[in-house]
Amino acid sequence: MSTIIDHARKERAAELVGHCAACIDAERYAELESFFADDCSYRITSHEAWQQGLPIGFMRCTSKGMLIDRINSMRDANIFEPHRYRHLLGTTLVREAGEDRLRTETSFAVIRVMESGDSGLFVSGVYHDTLVEIDGELRIGERVVVLDSSRIDTLIVIPV
Repeated sequence: MSTIIDHARKERAAELVGHCAACIDAERYAELESFFADDCSYRITSHEAWQQGLPIGFMRCTSKGMLIDRINSMRDANIFEPHRYRHLLGTTLVREAGEDRLRTETSFAVIRVMESGDSGLFVSGVYHDTLVEIDGELRIGERVVVLDSSRIDTLIVIPV
């Protein structure tokens, strides 16, 4: 893979990451699947586990179907205090570029806003994404969400 990339592909990558986060912020969870490839993987882990190359984490889905099941169970089965998220995204950096894929990193912070109006930092970290070109569209083939902290104050119910 080369690290040379044209500006248009970099913009498309940044837009994909941004639209995915905006979808979560707007609570349009059913639309999340459109950002992922069918054979995707999604994992949330800590910085320490990432550094050590450990496969453990807070959430792991090895297919789009598992990711959809996770989102559906959040809406239908889980009980939690009503809240929403607001993502603050850094610049999407392209680390590697190939003909049909990109490896990117995007720093993020997620603020959790409670129904009461209280808000605070929920998580921060970096998305390590492998984006794949499918029928002319970029999709997330793999996302590893590396959290800055190994402690979270509640279960992560939906993808971050």
